[in-house]
Amino acid sequence: MLITTNAIVLSKLKYKDNDLIVRCYTQHLGVVSFLLRGVLKNKKSNIKAAYFQPLSQIQISISYKQNRSLQSISDTKVNHVYNTLHTHILKSAIVMFLSEVLSSTLKEEEPNETLYSFIETTLLWLDEQSDYSNFHLLFLLNLSKYLGFYPDTNNLEYAYFSLREGKFEINELDNYTISGDNLTLLKQLLGTTFDALPTVKINSKQRQSFLSMMLLYFELHLGSFKPPKSLQIFNQVFN
Repeated sequence: MLITTNAIVLSKLKYKDNDLIVRCYTQHLGVVSFLLRGVLKNKKSNIKAAYFQPLSQIQISISYKQNRSLQSISDTKVNHVYNTLHTHILKSAIVMFLSEVLSSTLKEEEPNETLYSFIETTLLWLDEQSDYSNFHLLFLLNLSKYLGFYPDTNNLEYAYFSLREGKFEINELDNYTISGDNLTLLKQLLGTTFDALPTVKINSKQRQSFLSMMLLYFELHLGSFKPPKSLQIFNQVFN
């Protein structure tokens, strides 16, 4: 069955000498993995290795066969040519980090149009921005909405937030209850759009602390989630 769909590249892995194994989040099929034979060698092919950079937005034609773990691509083209995401050092660090997060969280082989649209539009937003130091924080927070554990925004006036329960609390429940700066920033981001992000002013130490908290939040709600290997490099770049 031939299917044409938009896709966002999650990861790629060199296989043998000239092949790539590529994992994509597709608009019509969910997560799909592909074996691209000879893509590193055949310069005349219309399937270019350069199309498969992390979080690239492409359109692919798939020779789809159910129950096959590695599908094949018969044609591809770039949907959006990024201006900065793969060339600017800070933005490319964000791309590397978020591609790992999405690779760890997106598992389902079924479509989710609203989630796809969220990832697509926020990446295009990031590509055009000059003030984006808190982008990844709001991205993770909003991503949790599509994954089923967005914070319960009732009782925002309470002095604590339970990472385990995903809601605000009157009292501290356990070691997974937050307060202080992380709580203040959480409340601020819950009412913030991407366009309003430049109004959120925090220092690098607060940014790292909140990011660590968000990754813990993901771990508590997604049993298979692992912190990205690029986290240390990411924090160094943003310092």
